[in-house]
Amino acid sequence: MNSQARDELEKRSKTIARVAQGSLCSGCGACAAVAPDKIKMVLQDPGFLRPQLSDGLSDEEDETIARICPGMGQSVEANGRADDVIWGPYLHMHTGHAIDPQLRFAGSSGGALSAVILHLLDSGQIDHVLQTGPSETLPTANKTFLSDTREEILSAAGSRYAPSAPLAELDLHLATGKKFALVGKPCDIAALRALAKFDPRIDAQIPFMLSFFCAGVPSLTGSGKVLDALGARVEEVRAFRYRGNGWPGKATAILHDGETHSMSYHESWGGILSSHVQHRCKICADGSGTAADLVCADAWTCDADGYPLFEEQDGISLIVTRTKVGESVLQGAVDAGVLAIDHFNNDQLATMQPGQTNRRRALLARLAGLWILRKPIPHYRGLHLLKMARQNTFARNSRNFLGMLRRGFTGRI
Repeated sequence: MNSQARDELEKRSKTIARVAQGSLCSGCGACAAVAPDKIKMVLQDPGFLRPQLSDGLSDEEDETIARICPGMGQSVEANGRADDVIWGPYLHMHTGHAIDPQLRFAGSSGGALSAVILHLLDSGQIDHVLQTGPSETLPTANKTFLSDTREEILSAAGSRYAPSAPLAELDLHLATGKKFALVGKPCDIAALRALAKFDPRIDAQIPFMLSFFCAGVPSLTGSGKVLDALGARVEEVRAFRYRGNGWPGKATAILHDGETHSMSYHESWGGILSSHVQHRCKICADGSGTAADLVCADAWTCDADGYPLFEEQDGISLIVTRTKVGESVLQGAVDAGVLAIDHFNNDQLATMQPGQTNRRRALLARLAGLWILRKPIPHYRGLHLLKMARQNTFARNSRNFLGMLRRGFTGRI
């Protein structure tokens, strides 16, 4: 961002200007929820959702956004719960899977999250589920929509490695007076939980906040690179799945003529999409949803060296309850016979989720590099940055520190 554009943005919002200056936007849409008449989320190169202001914000609006924006920071309190240095506060951890074989197959792991939200609907605890699914106009892109039926939940099952802003139209959903669960990225839930302190409708109408482990948001340019590798042009694609329909499932493009092109999860995520993840995600202190009631993830099977195997098999979800609400939801789904669970020893989690673990341990070194570059960085409280860094080797911390400096000097931030 050049100085003139930054000055113009600062006149409308000092907070959003700071976030933009540091490339700290996660694209959650919380700012648009605060000022829906002045902020819209729009796609910007290279394919990320960013706020576009049509008018200047009031001091109150700007201050509210500063307090809730994940790009500005995040505060976590254990409040008597077990508080793991890497994974944050929690009550219990389990592995499990949906009893319904169709839900289990469609989900990216074991379909546990799909089973939970379907149970909440079927039991009448909510009217809708606000979640992310594929866009009808651009199959690699996302849209946020309300699910009311099993078919709609199935259509949204499976990871969506593309930008999404589930909070952008939150005011419209709250205005209906209906109760709904919200499924979002960890940053979405952190912003929602913070916004609840300013808007009492949130706690009253969104009794369940659910999330998943997130390794970062790639751009739509990255999605295009996957299509290129599959030999499919975007105009030829009728439907696209990043994962699911098996565990871990393949990235699959279905063309209008019915032809199918696919590649493995290791090839799509590991080989392409992970290199297109936005900057904010590279300095995220919370990819495991510390603000959520209940969080699901892949319970990867590991090899003899503790590294996850990505062989196709029946899906198993890791399920983490972080609040009493989450614990009640999980037990209700088990009692209703829609979810099977087993106890999980969290000592296995670091090797089961090496990407999450390594990023957390490297975070302080990366932030130090940005501080040296005089770049804005998020303010994290209660997320154990120093303790995480001490779990890393000196060599790895140095590599991440120097790598961030190099990215800054070469203009890649």
